[in-house]
Amino acid sequence: MTAPINLNRARKEKQRAEQRRVADANAAKFGQSKAQKTLSATRNARAARALDQHRLDQE
Repeated sequence: MTAPINLNRARKEKQRAEQRRVADANAAKFGQSKAQKTLSATRNARAARALDQHRLDQE
């Protein structure tokens, strides 16, 4: 037989885990400095241009 569990504690642990997951996602999304955002945008734009330059025109 297993030991009984405290449902309130289980509920609170589940809620804390969800809050940690949301916080980690927000840190990844909003946790960049302006210089990092600019660098990332520049790199993405260069990659998009390079990809478009290699595209074959279909007539």
